[in-house]
Amino acid sequence: MEQRVSLVTLGVADPSRARAFYEGLGWEGESPDGDVVFFQTGGMILALWGRDKLADDSCVHDSQGWGGVTLAHNVSSAGEVDAVLARAAAAGAKIGRAGAPTSWGGYSGVFIDPDGHPWEVAHNPGWTIEEDGSVRPG
Repeated sequence: MEQRVSLVTLGVADPSRARAFYEGLGWEGESPDGDVVFFQTGGMILALWGRDKLADDSCVHDSQGWGGVTLAHNVSSAGEVDAVLARAAAAGAKIGRAGAPTSWGGYSGVFIDPDGHPWEVAHNPGWTIEEDGSVRPG
């Protein structure tokens, strides 16, 4: 298996509402069937699909709790962290942690989407963000 993640799918209560939230962040998605939504995100895809359908397809029992996964969106400056958090709040996100300096020398904050998926928005001055959106450490 190659060291690569191709797609992350978020299980959501209402795919239409979730799509509207992510489009409120400025993202552009497409749905081949009105059931699942795909957002091209640099070198991978973020998908939104009904939580019950995703659990069934993934052969897991959905306990409706946090799944132990946090997504991250890296940006080029501390100011951009704050701008993304503000846009997320305006789109309907809960701000879990306002932007602030980190112990590792960066700046980050957290928003939580309407389905409870936490997103860290971070500026790491030691990382490079390529033109395609991919991130290169150190």
